[in-house]
Amino acid sequence: MTQKQRLIYSILISLVVLGTMFGLSYLQNIGAISEKTFQYIAIAVAVIVVVINGIMRRKVKPNL
Repeated sequence: MTQKQRLIYSILISLVVLGTMFGLSYLQNIGAISEKTFQYIAIAVAVIVVVINGIMRRKVKPNL
């Protein structure tokens, strides 16, 4: 994986996370999920993103 690929994947992941948070916020506003559920899902999403970022960082090949 190159730095450019990692950048593209990072942007895609950030857009997915943003969409997920807007969706969760909408569901909370209409009363479909509680605030606790929102918090648990948001924490889970954050942990998944951190793990994915760590994996991508290890796969970047150094430019020598």
